[in-house]
Amino acid sequence: MLSFENDYTMGAHPQVLQRLIDSNFDPQPGYGNDRYCAAAKEKIAALCDCSDAQVHFLVGGTQTNALIIRALLKSYEGVIAASTAHIAVHEAGAVEATGHKVLTLPEHDGKIRPEEVQAYIDRFYQDASHTHMVYPGMVYISHPTELGTLYSKRELQKLSEICRNNGLSLFLDGARLGYGLASKQTDVRLADIAQLCDVFSIGGTKVGALCGEAVVFPKNNTPRHFLTMVKSHGALLAKGRLLGLQFDALFTDGLYFAISAHAIEMAEKLKALFTEKGYRFAWQSPTNQQFFVFENAEIERLREQVRFDLWERIDDTQTVVRFATSWATQDSDIAALRALL
Repeated sequence: MLSFENDYTMGAHPQVLQRLIDSNFDPQPGYGNDRYCAAAKEKIAALCDCSDAQVHFLVGGTQTNALIIRALLKSYEGVIAASTAHIAVHEAGAVEATGHKVLTLPEHDGKIRPEEVQAYIDRFYQDASHTHMVYPGMVYISHPTELGTLYSKRELQKLSEICRNNGLSLFLDGARLGYGLASKQTDVRLADIAQLCDVFSIGGTKVGALCGEAVVFPKNNTPRHFLTMVKSHGALLAKGRLLGLQFDALFTDGLYFAISAHAIEMAEKLKALFTEKGYRFAWQSPTNQQFFVFENAEIERLREQVRFDLWERIDDTQTVVRFATSWATQDSDIAALRALL
């Protein structure tokens, strides 16, 4: 069975697994106070070109998003996000469960527009009854977005400026950040994100690790008692070394970027194959997630031998599907898929 369902169906990159095996009998302190976490934090800060960066390791993406938002917002504040944002659609109300409302704006290829963020803020404060409403306290974006699209550096600069001028935090969800940085159509570097955002995450789960997300506060701005909040939410891993070691492996000798570049290369081959076969793209994605329009009959035929994700229904006969590549995707997978299309 071929698998293009997502970028975390496989276990972990062999080099990550080997580091886990090699370190298995090395006793280390718990709760992230080990030498592997320290090494990973140092490497991430250096790559961000940000000596003031403070790095924390959590297990999963939903956990990470909810905790960051909970830690940075006041009790009466909410977070602005695209209507398609992961926190608004696919996290089972985790953010709302912390007491913070997700304030959605229209999406444009998965993104929010800076001018619409500013317009939302202006309308809020122009409303004479705004003290009865949820205050906007943060802007949440993901890079890549849920649709595999990317923000340009100019868009990030505009969002950052709006947030700073209006006293909001800018949070970039980087669950798939490696694929955004490796895209051939981006002008955004990790150092740009560190400069422009108040907090961002670097995903490991979807980029070669067994699990794990790195949370980066780039301006020595970790909220007070953040570690205590992590603990109180059941998110502090006693064997924190497992997270730190994986990120240390990913950020040694450029492995994280090599994994990401490989997935982009496979995605480009996937795009070429579907173009050759005459399939229609639902929208253009420059990253490892690709979206195509399938006839429903074709879906039923292919699903006997290929795993892929059903994204959204168009009508009674057509559906948008997602194919994702990862570190584990090989040329042989593309060739096998060619024979089935």
